[in-house]
Formats: sequence, C-alpha cells, structure tokens
Amino acid sequence: MSDATDLEIADRLGVQLIRFLKLVGKAGAQCQASHEDGIERASYALLACLVTAGPRRTTALAESVHSDTSTVSRQVSALVQHGLVERRPDPADGRACILAATATGERVYERNRRVRNGYVAELLADWPEQDRKQFIELLSRFNTQFETKGDQR
Repeated sequence: MSDATDLEIADRLGVQLIRFLKLVGKAGAQCQASHEDGIERASYALLACLVTAGPRRTTALAESVHSDTSTVSRQVSALVQHGLVERRPDPADGRACILAATATGERVYERNRRVRNGYVAELLADWPEQDRKQFIELLSRFNTQFETKGDQR
C-alpha cells in the first residue's frame, strides 16, 4: 500500500495530467478548426501509425492506437475517401487487406508533424536544453510504465 506522501504526489500529478489533457483537447480543437481537409483529429493518429510503423491490417492498427476495430474502420474509411490511406491485398492472406499511407497521406502527416514540432519548440523555447531532455526522458518513462502496467489493470 502506498503511504500518504505517495498518494499526495499521485494526486498532484493527476491534477496536472487532467490539466494537460484539457489543454491538448483545446489545442486539438483549435487545430481541427484550422484544417480544411475535414479529417478528424483521431484519424491523424491512425495516419501517423501507418506512416511511422508501416502498413498493417485494421485489427493491428486498432491495437496499435489502443482503440476498437469498429471505430478504426470508420476513421480509416474517411482517410481512404480523402486519398490519405489505401487498402491493399494482404500478401499473406488474399481474403484480407492491409492499410497503407499514400504519398499524399505521408505529405499530410509530415506537414502536421512540422506544425506540431514548431508549436512544441515554441512552448519550450525558454527552457534550458537539459530541462527539455529530462522532460522527454521522464515523460517517455511514464508513458512506458503506463503502457505496461496500465494493461495489467
């Protein structure tokens, strides 16, 4: 069982995580309003996964983004309609298909990545380099812990 100090720290972190999620939601909504492509923000996570991790089946894509297959299927349909993702025959099983980012999808992903990176760089511009590196390390460690222990709950 955790002691009072551990729970106090967990509570303070929980408050900051909720604050962060609200801010991310607000920034995402503002970003969505400025996009003219009509793609849902959540669909960009699918596109990013396909660009960075490569083609995969819908079930594997859903697992990669911690979502359910029906939601991913709906979002993929929109990406396909916009020409950002294509369905290809699965070489391992001709009855199935794999999803892959198109060249246009890769360009859209890279454009959004540049915008995001510029925004984050601007937010952290006055942080010392060592603080930025430490933040990355700690956030990465937290995310890894969350992924491994969170799946056990």
